[in-house]
Formats: sequence, C-alpha cells, structure tokens
Amino acid sequence: MNAKVDFIQGNIACARGAIKVGCRFFGGYPITPSTEIAEEMARSLPKVGGYYVQMEDEIGAMASVIGASWGGLKAMTATSGPGLSLMIEQIGYAYMTETPCVIVDVQRGGPSTGQPTYASQGDMMQVRWGAHGDYEPIALAPSSVQEMYDFTIMAFNYAEIYRIPVFVMADEIVGHMREKVVLHDNVQIMERAIPEEKPCKKPFPFDKDVAEMPVFGRGYNVHVTGLTHNERGYPDVSPETHDKLVRRICNKILKNKDKIVKYEGKYLDSDIVFLCYGTPSRTVKYTVEMLRKNGYDVGYLRLITVYPFPDKIVKSLKASKIIVPEMNLGQIAEEVMKHSRAEVTSCSKIGGELHRPEDLIAFLD
Repeated sequence: MNAKVDFIQGNIACARGAIKVGCRFFGGYPITPSTEIAEEMARSLPKVGGYYVQMEDEIGAMASVIGASWGGLKAMTATSGPGLSLMIEQIGYAYMTETPCVIVDVQRGGPSTGQPTYASQGDMMQVRWGAHGDYEPIALAPSSVQEMYDFTIMAFNYAEIYRIPVFVMADEIVGHMREKVVLHDNVQIMERAIPEEKPCKKPFPFDKDVAEMPVFGRGYNVHVTGLTHNERGYPDVSPETHDKLVRRICNKILKNKDKIVKYEGKYLDSDIVFLCYGTPSRTVKYTVEMLRKNGYDVGYLRLITVYPFPDKIVKSLKASKIIVPEMNLGQIAEEVMKHSRAEVTSCSKIGGELHRPEDLIAFLD
C-alpha cells in the first residue's frame, strides 16, 4: 500500500482527507479554531479542479454547500460553535432534502463567542437536537490527527451512502495539535448513486430507504423543497405524507445502525468503565493502563460514532460504575444514563483544558 507520512496539524489533516475522498467544493466562513481547514482547502481545491467559496456568513456558507451537492459535487464546510448555530436552519433543510455533505465542527468554549482559542465539547447536544423536527444524525469524534484524516474520509462515505449531512465533531486541541499522520493512498471511496431515469419521476420514493440522487442540470427535472413533500418532490403537507417521509428519513439511519456505529474498547468486563469520546480519550487510555498496573479493575469504551448512539454496547456493560469524562457539563453522560443500569458519573471539565489523570482518578471512589 502506497502512503505518505507527514507531520501536520489536525485541521490540515482534515483538509487532506477531504481532498483524498473527492471533495471538490468548500463553502465556508473563517472562524477560530477551524480556519486552517478553510485555508488549506482554498490552496488545494483549485489544484484538483475544485471550488472554494468564502461566503458572507455561515448561513450562506451552508447554503452554498447544499447547492454544490445538488450540483453533483462532494461538498463540505468547517466551523465552530457560533458558526454552527447559524448553520442549523440550513442543516435542517439538508436533512429534509436528503443532501449529502460534511460539516466539521472544531469546538470551542461557549455559549456565545465564549473562548475562541480554547477547547470544548459543548456542541454535542446541539448537533443532535439543534434543528427542529425529527431526524437521525451521524457524528464522528476524532481523538488524534490521524483520525482527523481518517474520519473525514469516513464522514464523506457515510454522507454519500445515506444521503445525509455528516458531522466530524473535533475540538480545538485535536484541530491544532501536530502529530505524525499516514496519508493512506489506498482508501475506500464511496460515490453517490445517480438515477438512470430522465426525467426522474420519483426522486424521493417512499419504498426505498436511500434513493438515488438526481443532479441539477442533467435533465432530471426534479423539485427540491424543505416543505413536506411527496415522492415527486412537490409540497404535500398532509399527515400521511409527512409520516411516511420523516419516518423514512429517520429509518434509513436507524435500520442501518449496526453498520454505522463504531467504537473502541479495552477491558470492557471491568467493574469500572470510563466512557469517552474525542480528545479526552487520550487521557483515559493512559490513566486506565496506569490504574490497572496498580490493581484497579478499570476499562474504557471510546465512542467513535457518538451518533447514532451505540446503546447496545453500553447496555451490555456489566460495570457497576461508568465514568464519563467530557469537556462540557455532562451532555453525553445524560445519554449514557438512558441506556445503562450502572451508576453513571459525569466527570466534567470546562474552561478549555483537557482532563488530567488526577481528574479521572478523583472519580473512582
């Protein structure tokens, strides 16, 4: 397998992964701590025949990504908490219109302008529930520069397979740290399915979990709307149509949950298990190994896909206590509580700094 090894920043690795998987459009607006992704895409996209557009704000950025996707391009944007808040309405539109795209959120302290240069995981509930209505997101949580590269590729593949906006939920630490990265040359690249029928009579068929996606300008003559729509794509806000449409949008993820969910675990039969995701996983892995050398019965479960939430593996844990370290005030800990009979303890840390081993050890008793 051919591969290039480099020593780069997480945000740069993210951009390299996007280019590798075939992203050819970036619509963005600069915001700390994600700006390096936009800068790298601005340098790289013209070299591969792609397009970079800096819009007037994050609302326009997300709208341009949706338009580019319907124009047949793999498209993405990158932002942080305040920008994500502005994008949410358009993201809801992307769910309703089943538009494949990737949103990279390099999280910082909030609410509001908050801490532009400090790390956080404070957007985890927003990415699940930010848009109104019912939908099922896919969100990945990288913990290393290598995973910024790999998970960006994974996010694009999920987006194309399931026709859905997919999130890479990074944070300032993993976005700005520098590590050795293997830039794999032989990677799996999924391409979207295009309908053969022109014009396309049913671009949103109710009898398919994931339908082929028409492309604007190629004779498909499709109508796309954020309103509840029938199989032809035209507005039909009847209760029956809404039920069929939204259930299908949700079920295409729920029915394939076992294919989508990914996690990493070690010593999962332990009495105490740390459940983690993202950058705090680095502290967890180190601390668990240290504690086991000192006779503690501890293990860890790291969520790679935070959404769909891996409830099956959480329910299967035999631990009497689950400790959830996260850089917020317990957003995913509450999700764990819904699916476990164990004592669930939130090990929260906000303010921008990563957990230290002593922060985790303090929650053992």
